[in-house]
Amino acid sequence: MTAANTTDPVASSATQRVANVAAFEFVRELASELSSSTIELPSFPEIALRLQKLLSEEGASAERVVRLLGAEPVLATRVLAMANSVALNPGGKPITELRAAVTRLGFDALRSVAVSFAVAQLRRAKALAGIERYLNVLWQHSVLVASLCFVVGRRAHKVNPDTAMLTGLVHGVGKLYILTHSMRHPALFGDQATYQRIVRDWHSNIAKALLESWFIAEEIVSAVSCYEDPGRELRGASATLADILEIADMLAMCKESPQLIRDRLAHCKAAAHLELSADICLDLVAESGQELAALRSALAQ
Repeated sequence: MTAANTTDPVASSATQRVANVAAFEFVRELASELSSSTIELPSFPEIALRLQKLLSEEGASAERVVRLLGAEPVLATRVLAMANSVALNPGGKPITELRAAVTRLGFDALRSVAVSFAVAQLRRAKALAGIERYLNVLWQHSVLVASLCFVVGRRAHKVNPDTAMLTGLVHGVGKLYILTHSMRHPALFGDQATYQRIVRDWHSNIAKALLESWFIAEEIVSAVSCYEDPGRELRGASATLADILEIADMLAMCKESPQLIRDRLAHCKAAAHLELSADICLDLVAESGQELAALRSALAQ
């Protein structure tokens, strides 16, 4: 056996011990942050949080929303871009006034724009240099799921497609939080099995805390918290959103394999609840290609 093929068991054991210590410390920090309500994403812009809060207020007017958006030109530009996307402006008549864009989009679509704007700021933060590739992969998946939630939600006729889109866009915020905060423990990246176990065990509770702090509607919070649980027991809009999110996430993960989509949907309770067969889903994705591309472009900038 050559030296190049030899694994030093002592060095390997030491590396594993370091990773285990890092994992223990990280989990302890996560538990502390959750219990003390200090869950927040780094570099999350104040304007995005203010907009989320305003949109949650009963009786919030379009005029107030427009005034707030006018204070942040980049966010206002994103709102106009979304309002002019193929999916939300099928007539193709250009919208140039911010108030018309706000009226066209509605509050849930505006929330999606605010989240995409906030994550764009996060992805450019100097403090997160070194994990840009991981951030981009995670965010691109969320954007794809959001776009699929929109077209699946519209086909299901049971919830507002904009609400479904927002649900898809924020479903991965717990994973995003774990990724950005794991930089404090770089040894974790050397033990992907342990890291993924932490993500699996913690991302739902973290997402719930984050979304509540962003004033996101309870039915969306419940759907994001439970969509991965096959034994979930939800009612009303939360149950429908969880079903749509589960299907959209599966379509996104299996997008390169139609046969895998068929196999998984054949045993998927969510698909049965929504009366969506594999053929319907595959046809829906194919027919909505232009809309999906437009939504992904508008959300992923």
